[in-house]
Amino acid sequence: MQAIGRADQRALVALRTRGHSAVGVRTAQGLGYFGEMGSGWVALGLLGALARPERQRPFFAAAAAAPIAILANYSVKLTIGRQRPLIDDHPPLARAPSKLSFPSAHSTSSVAGAVVLGRVAPGARPALYALAGAVCLGRPYLGMHYPSDVVAGVALGYALGKLYPLPVPAPAPEAAGS
Repeated sequence: MQAIGRADQRALVALRTRGHSAVGVRTAQGLGYFGEMGSGWVALGLLGALARPERQRPFFAAAAAAPIAILANYSVKLTIGRQRPLIDDHPPLARAPSKLSFPSAHSTSSVAGAVVLGRVAPGARPALYALAGAVCLGRPYLGMHYPSDVVAGVALGYALGKLYPLPVPAPAPEAAGS
């Protein structure tokens, strides 16, 4: 188990200390704001409901998936109690609402949001998954989470996204004269 912990620490240090630029940091911070409390995923669900009135109920339901995933994530965080990483001479490049790290709430909510929205709008899956992946990669890049926090968040978010209930679409109206 110690070997995994050392590998996790080495990966975190590499992600936090290499390949940084002002644009990269601002981008990762922006993705962090998008993922904060699932707010960006809520916005995408609401936009989907506005853009596709015939699919409004499933999009509204999907909009709630990321914030609900945050609640599930927080119960795991409280149970595990792992503290956020600290790297000498490389402080985190963003703020966090708590000192708890495992699993990453941004990763959990982003993957859950992407999976549920992808179930409602299958054609958007590649873009949704890419966006969720970018949010996830940004967490250790900013020094906010160990990579294992992110992996656990992805797994939890994926499971929650697959299990999340969506309303059954209303049957299409019958054609006149049928």
